[in-house]
This record gives sequence, structure tokens and C-alpha cells, in this order.
Amino acid sequence: MKSSFHFVLQSKSQMKFNTVDKMKIKKSYILYGVLILFLVLLAMSGTIMSQVNEPKFKVIESRGNIEIRAYPPLLVAEVRVEGERKEAISKGFRMLADYIFGNNAPRQKISMTAPVIQQQGEKIAMTAPVIQQASDHTGQWKVRFVMPPEYTMETLPMPNNSQVEVLSIPAKRYAVIRFSGLASQESLQRHLGELVKYAKETNLKTLGEPIFAFYNPPWTLPFLRRNEVMMEVKE
Repeated sequence: MKSSFHFVLQSKSQMKFNTVDKMKIKKSYILYGVLILFLVLLAMSGTIMSQVNEPKFKVIESRGNIEIRAYPPLLVAEVRVEGERKEAISKGFRMLADYIFGNNAPRQKISMTAPVIQQQGEKIAMTAPVIQQASDHTGQWKVRFVMPPEYTMETLPMPNNSQVEVLSIPAKRYAVIRFSGLASQESLQRHLGELVKYAKETNLKTLGEPIFAFYNPPWTLPFLRRNEVMMEVKE
């Protein structure tokens, strides 16, 4: 009778532990599922946010992840920022984003009348990439947004911030190396070295400082990111 009672207690205890274990396993599956869903949504949001207008170009030749591209004339908004590379691009990005999100004055010629009317700034579509280039060893960085192709110098809104310049860049040719992952200083320099090596092997004459181009928002998963190092080359 005692052994039978002991067996019943053991069975109930085992059933209780089994139930607790199953609940723990179920919670683990739920947590893993939520985590996987979060990562998928994060990846998708980075990919969707990356699908913005890019400047058109023609690929002249390619080898592996290196291309020679011909770009038409471009309109860019540019700021010059001092400091370390990562700090400079972050500060420059904020200033340029402020410009395209409405801190500007639409270029419209209006005859002088009364009363004085204040007009809201125009929002400009976001484009990719964000471009960064050292400014002739002065310790400054040039950070640029390429403007959408429907604008001209005459129609592009004027920046209210005097640090933001609107520039017209003539048609140019670039050697470009493309890579994914985090754009650390080590990674940028390594890929720049590969690009310089390619230019020497193919007798390309490079001009000016290298250009770093970043196409994705910061929350994009590293393996989905698109980064480029560009160097202007003589045609």
C-alpha cells in the first residue's frame, strides 16, 4: 500500500516536472520565434529603406567586385565637417537631412507684394548613397547627398543653413569597389588598397582623394549592407 502510494506521489511529481519543462520549452520557442521575426523585419526594413533613388551610371568594364563607371553630371548638396571620419559623417548627415526634410527655401520668383508671406520649405526625396571624401588633407570631410534627377540648379530649393552648399558636379569616371559588412576603418582601407592595386595593374590614373559611399540605414544587418570605395580616374 505504501509502495503504491509512493508510486502515485512519484507519478504526480513527475507529471508536474514534465508540465513545467514543457512550459519552459514552449516559452523558449516563443522567444526564439519573436527573435527570428524581429531579425527578419529588421533585415526587410533595411532593404526597403535602401531602395531609394540612386544616380544612374554606365559600367564601362568590370572585374569581380570592381567596376569602372561613367557618371553623368550630378547635383549634390554638400557640407564640410571637421573631426574623425565616423563623427564627421554623422554630423554631416544630420545637416544634410535637415536640408532635404524642409529647412530650405523653394526657388520661386514672386513679385513684391503685401503682405509678407512665409512659405514652408520643400521636402526633397532621399537618395543613396551618402558620400564622404577627405578634403585635401585639411582635416575636413566633405559629406554629400546626391539630389534627385528631376531638379536643376534653378529649381532645387536653396538651403537655409549657410553651411550647406548646392554644387553641380560634371560628368566623371570612377573606379569602384563594392563590399558588404560593417564599414570599419580597417575594412575601408583594405578595400581601398585593393582598388589602388587594380588601378596600378590596369594603368589607370587616379585623381584626388578616395570617396566612401554608404547605401543603407545604420540598422541594416551587416551582410545586407552595400558599401563602396570610389576613386576618380582619368578617361
